[in-house]
Amino acid sequence: MQFTKKPLLDVIFASDKRKNVLLLLKSGPKEMGFILNYLNTSRQALLPQIRILEEHHLIDKQDDNYELTDIGKLIVDEMAPLLSTLDVLDVDIDYWATRNLDFIPPHLLKRINELGACERITPSISEMYEIHDKFYEISRKSTSYFAITAAFFPNSTKLLHELVSNNVHIYVIMSNDLFDKQRTNNDTGFKELVNSKFTHFFVYQENIDFISWMYNDYCIMMSPLRSDGGFDNKHFRCCNQNALIWARNFFEHYLNFSTPVTEM
Repeated sequence: MQFTKKPLLDVIFASDKRKNVLLLLKSGPKEMGFILNYLNTSRQALLPQIRILEEHHLIDKQDDNYELTDIGKLIVDEMAPLLSTLDVLDVDIDYWATRNLDFIPPHLLKRINELGACERITPSISEMYEIHDKFYEISRKSTSYFAITAAFFPNSTKLLHELVSNNVHIYVIMSNDLFDKQRTNNDTGFKELVNSKFTHFFVYQENIDFISWMYNDYCIMMSPLRSDGGFDNKHFRCCNQNALIWARNFFEHYLNFSTPVTEM
């Protein structure tokens, strides 16, 4: 008896079991027993979903092993980045939808799935500087600290000095306005930082359309502006290896349009 095939979108996304089988087989053929254990399900519950994947030519069976077909590989290669992008956005879709993301270069925005498991942080007014203190605390254990910023917090110079005392290599890209402010204020603490062998300051030649962005050996933390240009003290923190690779590429992009600070 001929059956009506489901649209592939339904086949892939209408069932978590089917979706998870496809993602599992991305790494290569698997025995049925392994699939059942990995998905924590029964053969009776999984077989109807397996059959649908076979009928739509997404997987093949060899003995008791299942593997992706050529069509299955093509689809899963495109499906995995989409799902990981949704994982990033689903942490707080309202947050992402109300942020100005123009500061992220297009080639990195397409790779936003690499941020992985992140968390949104919303400190109270009384804690608005403490969240950065905690990030600096992690940075003290790092070999390096990178930041791009349009504003210094009242304790930023002090905390940067503490990083230097821990032999942390510091790389900071700042806006023209911020650099001019530091120079006009004749901040001796900042001048000492500029002259340290552990610090490298740069001035970005265009507008910085976010409050701050930083990463160390462990995490990345960003503070974008709202879509209306306002600031609501909400931050996003991501702590995984792929996010750090993404962060390095982000910093390098801004560094390409920045000028080193050699003196005050």
